[in-house]
Amino acid sequence: MSSQDYLFANVADEAELRFAALSALFDPGTFRHVDRLGIDRGWRCWEVGAGGASVPNWLAARAGPNGQVLATDIDTSRITRGLDARVEVQRHDVVLDDPPDGVFDLVHARLVLSHLPARDTALQRMASSLRPGGWLLIEDFDQVQPFACLDAYLPEHHQANKLRDGLRTLLTQRGADLEFARTLPRRLRAQGLTDVGADAYFPVASSDAGALDIANLTQVRAALISKRLASADDIAAHLAAIRTGHLDVATSPLLSAWARRPT
Repeated sequence: MSSQDYLFANVADEAELRFAALSALFDPGTFRHVDRLGIDRGWRCWEVGAGGASVPNWLAARAGPNGQVLATDIDTSRITRGLDARVEVQRHDVVLDDPPDGVFDLVHARLVLSHLPARDTALQRMASSLRPGGWLLIEDFDQVQPFACLDAYLPEHHQANKLRDGLRTLLTQRGADLEFARTLPRRLRAQGLTDVGADAYFPVASSDAGALDIANLTQVRAALISKRLASADDIAAHLAAIRTGHLDVATSPLLSAWARRPT
Protein backbone atom coordinates (compact mmCIF):
# COMPACT_ATOMS: atom_id res chain seq x y z
CA MET A 1 0.00 0.00 0.00
CA SER A 2 1.32 3.44 -0.93
CA SER A 3 0.84 6.50 1.24
CA GLN A 4 -1.70 7.71 -1.35
CA ASP A 5 -3.84 4.59 -0.84
CA TYR A 6 -4.04 5.03 2.92
CA LEU A 7 -7.25 6.77 3.95
CA PHE A 8 -5.51 8.73 6.73
CA ALA A 9 -2.31 9.70 4.94
CA ASN A 10 0.31 11.38 7.14
CA VAL A 11 0.79 14.21 4.67
CA ALA A 12 -2.67 15.65 5.42
CA ASP A 13 -2.96 18.70 7.68
CA GLU A 14 -5.27 16.77 10.01
CA ALA A 15 -2.62 14.12 10.72
CA GLU A 16 -1.03 16.16 13.51
CA LEU A 17 -4.37 16.46 15.30
CA ARG A 18 -5.03 12.75 14.83
CA PHE A 19 -1.62 11.78 16.23
CA ALA A 20 -2.17 13.99 19.27
CA ALA A 21 -5.58 12.45 19.96
CA LEU A 22 -4.32 8.89 19.45
CA SER A 23 -1.40 9.59 21.75
CA ALA A 24 -3.66 10.94 24.50
CA LEU A 25 -6.07 8.02 24.15
CA PHE A 26 -3.77 5.06 23.72
CA ASP A 27 -0.16 5.82 24.68
CA PRO A 28 -0.75 4.99 28.37
CA GLY A 29 -2.07 1.54 27.46
CA THR A 30 0.73 0.90 24.97
CA PHE A 31 3.35 1.89 27.54
CA ARG A 32 1.69 -0.31 30.17
CA HIS A 33 1.85 -3.30 27.84
CA VAL A 34 5.51 -2.70 26.95
CA ASP A 35 6.37 -2.31 30.63
CA ARG A 36 4.67 -5.61 31.38
CA LEU A 37 6.70 -7.31 28.65
CA GLY A 38 9.80 -6.28 30.58
CA ILE A 39 11.45 -3.55 28.50
CA ASP A 40 14.90 -2.89 29.90
CA ARG A 41 18.02 -0.87 29.31
CA GLY A 42 19.82 -1.93 26.17
CA TRP A 43 16.74 -3.25 24.35
CA ARG A 44 16.61 -2.96 20.59
CA CYS A 45 13.12 -1.85 19.48
CA TRP A 46 11.43 -1.48 16.11
CA GLU A 47 8.37 0.78 15.93
CA VAL A 48 6.51 -0.07 12.70
CA GLY A 49 4.32 2.58 11.08
CA ALA A 50 5.30 5.04 13.78
CA GLY A 51 3.42 8.03 12.36
CA GLY A 52 4.41 10.43 15.14
CA ALA A 53 7.18 10.63 17.71
CA SER A 54 5.46 9.86 21.03
CA VAL A 55 5.93 6.09 21.15
CA PRO A 56 9.51 6.06 19.72
CA ASN A 57 10.52 8.76 22.21
CA TRP A 58 9.14 6.76 25.15
CA LEU A 59 10.88 3.60 23.95
CA ALA A 60 14.17 5.49 23.63
CA ALA A 61 13.87 6.78 27.18
CA ARG A 62 13.23 3.27 28.51
CA ALA A 63 15.91 1.55 26.40
CA GLY A 64 18.51 4.07 27.53
CA PRO A 65 21.78 5.16 25.94
CA ASN A 66 22.85 1.59 25.14
CA GLY A 67 19.53 0.68 23.55
CA GLN A 68 18.34 1.29 20.02
CA VAL A 69 14.98 2.44 18.68
CA LEU A 70 14.19 2.29 14.97
CA ALA A 71 11.02 4.09 13.80
CA THR A 72 9.79 3.29 10.30
CA ASP A 73 6.88 4.34 8.10
CA ILE A 74 6.02 4.67 4.43
CA ASP A 75 5.81 8.42 5.11
CA THR A 76 8.25 9.68 7.73
CA SER A 77 7.34 13.36 7.42
CA ARG A 78 5.65 13.54 10.85
CA ILE A 79 8.01 11.31 12.86
CA THR A 80 10.90 13.75 13.04
CA ARG A 81 8.90 16.54 14.73
CA GLY A 82 10.02 16.61 18.36
CA LEU A 83 11.90 13.33 17.95
CA ASP A 84 14.47 12.15 20.50
CA ALA A 85 17.93 12.28 18.92
CA ARG A 86 18.50 8.64 19.88
CA VAL A 87 15.71 7.41 17.58
CA GLU A 88 16.72 6.28 14.09
CA VAL A 89 14.16 6.92 11.34
CA GLN A 90 13.87 5.00 8.08
CA ARG A 91 11.34 5.05 5.28
CA HIS A 92 10.21 1.44 5.09
CA ASP A 93 7.28 -0.54 3.66
CA VAL A 94 6.74 -3.50 5.98
CA VAL A 95 5.03 -5.47 3.19
CA LEU A 96 7.49 -4.89 0.34
CA ASP A 97 10.82 -4.22 2.04
CA ASP A 98 13.04 -6.71 3.83
CA PRO A 99 13.08 -6.38 7.63
CA PRO A 100 15.81 -4.12 8.99
CA ASP A 101 19.18 -5.71 9.69
CA GLY A 102 19.68 -7.50 12.98
CA VAL A 103 17.14 -8.77 15.48
CA PHE A 104 14.92 -6.96 17.96
CA ASP A 105 13.87 -7.39 21.58
CA LEU A 106 10.56 -5.67 20.80
CA VAL A 107 8.62 -5.05 17.60
CA HIS A 108 5.49 -2.91 17.96
CA ALA A 109 2.82 -1.70 15.53
CA ARG A 110 -0.32 0.25 16.43
CA LEU A 111 -3.17 0.86 13.97
CA VAL A 112 -1.13 -0.36 11.01
CA LEU A 113 -1.84 -3.93 9.94
CA SER A 114 -5.62 -3.78 9.52
CA HIS A 115 -5.10 -1.24 6.72
CA LEU A 116 -2.70 -3.45 4.74
CA PRO A 117 -4.16 -5.90 2.19
CA ALA A 118 -1.01 -8.06 2.64
CA ARG A 119 -1.23 -7.89 6.45
CA ASP A 120 -0.11 -11.50 6.98
CA THR A 121 3.05 -10.85 4.98
CA ALA A 122 3.78 -7.84 7.16
CA LEU A 123 3.13 -9.86 10.31
CA GLN A 124 5.52 -12.58 9.13
CA ARG A 125 8.26 -10.05 8.44
CA MET A 126 7.84 -8.53 11.87
CA ALA A 127 7.86 -11.90 13.64
CA SER A 128 10.95 -13.01 11.72
CA SER A 129 12.89 -10.00 13.00
CA LEU A 130 12.58 -11.00 16.67
CA ARG A 131 15.50 -12.39 18.61
CA PRO A 132 14.81 -15.60 20.57
CA GLY A 133 12.71 -14.45 23.51
CA GLY A 134 11.82 -11.18 21.78
CA TRP A 135 8.29 -9.78 21.95
CA LEU A 136 5.84 -8.77 19.23
CA LEU A 137 3.08 -6.35 20.29
CA ILE A 138 0.33 -5.57 17.78
CA GLU A 139 -2.51 -3.13 18.53
CA ASP A 140 -5.45 -2.42 16.25
CA PHE A 141 -9.07 -1.30 16.31
CA ASP A 142 -11.74 -3.98 16.40
CA GLN A 143 -14.08 -1.98 14.18
CA VAL A 144 -16.98 -4.39 14.26
CA GLN A 145 -18.31 -2.13 17.04
CA PRO A 146 -20.09 0.27 14.67
CA PHE A 147 -21.20 3.15 16.87
CA ALA A 148 -19.80 6.58 17.58
CA CYS A 149 -22.54 7.15 20.17
CA LEU A 150 -23.48 4.06 22.16
CA ASP A 151 -26.40 5.76 23.89
CA ALA A 152 -28.18 7.11 20.82
CA TYR A 153 -31.35 8.90 21.92
CA LEU A 154 -31.13 12.26 20.14
CA PRO A 155 -30.98 13.06 16.40
CA GLU A 156 -27.33 14.16 16.65
CA HIS A 157 -26.43 10.77 18.15
CA HIS A 158 -27.98 8.92 15.24
CA GLN A 159 -26.25 11.29 12.83
CA ALA A 160 -22.91 10.53 14.49
CA ASN A 161 -23.53 6.81 14.02
CA LYS A 162 -24.43 7.33 10.37
CA LEU A 163 -21.15 9.17 9.80
CA ARG A 164 -19.19 6.44 11.60
CA ASP A 165 -20.83 3.90 9.29
CA GLY A 166 -19.75 5.98 6.29
CA LEU A 167 -16.19 6.04 7.60
CA ARG A 168 -16.25 2.25 7.99
CA THR A 169 -17.44 1.96 4.38
CA LEU A 170 -14.51 4.07 3.17
CA LEU A 171 -12.05 1.95 5.15
CA THR A 172 -13.45 -1.26 3.66
CA GLN A 173 -13.26 0.19 0.16
CA ARG A 174 -9.55 0.94 0.75
CA GLY A 175 -8.90 -2.69 1.71
CA ALA A 176 -9.04 -2.45 5.51
CA ASP A 177 -10.14 -5.53 7.47
CA LEU A 178 -12.50 -4.32 10.19
CA GLU A 179 -12.38 -7.71 11.98
CA PHE A 180 -8.60 -8.18 11.85
CA ALA A 181 -7.83 -7.22 15.45
CA ARG A 182 -9.89 -10.01 17.01
CA THR A 183 -7.97 -12.60 14.94
CA LEU A 184 -4.56 -11.55 16.27
CA PRO A 185 -4.09 -14.29 18.91
CA ARG A 186 -4.44 -17.09 16.36
CA ARG A 187 -2.37 -15.23 13.78
CA LEU A 188 0.45 -14.79 16.28
CA ARG A 189 0.36 -18.52 17.07
CA ALA A 190 0.43 -19.25 13.33
CA GLN A 191 3.78 -17.43 13.20
CA GLY A 192 5.18 -19.94 15.70
CA LEU A 193 5.12 -17.46 18.58
CA THR A 194 4.33 -18.44 22.17
CA ASP A 195 3.05 -16.87 25.41
CA VAL A 196 0.20 -15.27 23.48
CA GLY A 197 -2.08 -12.85 25.32
CA ALA A 198 -4.53 -10.08 24.44
CA ASP A 199 -6.81 -7.48 25.97
CA ALA A 200 -8.82 -4.46 24.82
CA TYR A 201 -9.40 -0.84 25.80
CA PHE A 202 -12.64 0.89 24.85
CA PRO A 203 -13.00 4.66 25.43
CA VAL A 204 -16.74 5.37 25.46
CA ALA A 205 -16.97 9.07 26.39
CA SER A 206 -13.83 11.14 25.98
CA SER A 207 -12.91 14.59 24.73
CA ASP A 208 -9.87 13.00 23.08
CA ALA A 209 -12.14 10.57 21.23
CA GLY A 210 -14.10 13.59 20.06
CA ALA A 211 -10.89 15.25 18.88
CA LEU A 212 -9.99 12.08 16.98
CA ASP A 213 -13.41 12.04 15.31
CA ILE A 214 -12.99 15.69 14.28
CA ALA A 215 -9.57 15.00 12.75
CA ASN A 216 -10.73 11.85 10.95
CA LEU A 217 -13.95 13.25 9.52
CA THR A 218 -12.32 16.51 8.46
CA GLN A 219 -9.64 14.55 6.58
CA VAL A 220 -12.12 12.26 4.77
CA ARG A 221 -14.85 14.88 4.33
CA ALA A 222 -14.43 15.10 0.55
CA ALA A 223 -14.50 11.30 0.16
CA LEU A 224 -17.65 10.96 2.26
CA ILE A 225 -19.40 13.60 0.16
CA SER A 226 -18.21 12.26 -3.21
CA LYS A 227 -19.35 8.72 -2.31
CA ARG A 228 -22.71 10.12 -1.15
CA LEU A 229 -22.16 8.71 2.31
CA ALA A 230 -22.80 12.09 3.94
CA SER A 231 -23.57 15.68 3.02
CA ALA A 232 -21.48 18.71 3.82
CA ASP A 233 -24.24 19.89 6.18
CA ASP A 234 -24.28 16.52 7.98
CA ILE A 235 -20.55 16.71 8.64
CA ALA A 236 -20.57 20.35 9.68
CA ALA A 237 -23.43 19.78 12.13
CA HIS A 238 -21.67 16.75 13.65
CA LEU A 239 -18.37 18.56 14.12
CA ALA A 240 -20.19 21.48 15.74
CA ALA A 241 -21.99 19.08 18.11
CA ILE A 242 -18.66 17.55 19.21
CA ARG A 243 -17.14 20.97 19.81
CA THR A 244 -19.97 21.89 22.21
CA GLY A 245 -18.67 19.15 24.52
CA HIS A 246 -22.12 17.60 24.98
CA LEU A 247 -21.76 14.70 22.52
CA ASP A 248 -20.24 11.54 23.99
CA VAL A 249 -18.11 9.95 21.26
CA ALA A 250 -16.61 6.47 21.48
CA THR A 251 -13.73 4.97 19.58
CA SER A 252 -13.64 1.38 18.44
CA PRO A 253 -12.06 -0.94 21.03
CA LEU A 254 -8.28 -1.06 20.68
CA LEU A 255 -7.23 -4.69 20.94
CA SER A 256 -3.63 -5.33 22.05
CA ALA A 257 -2.09 -8.75 21.39
CA TRP A 258 1.41 -9.89 22.33
CA ALA A 259 3.56 -12.99 21.87
CA ARG A 260 7.22 -13.94 21.96
CA ARG A 261 9.63 -15.87 19.79
CA PRO A 262 10.50 -19.16 21.52
CA THR A 263 13.89 -19.37 23.17
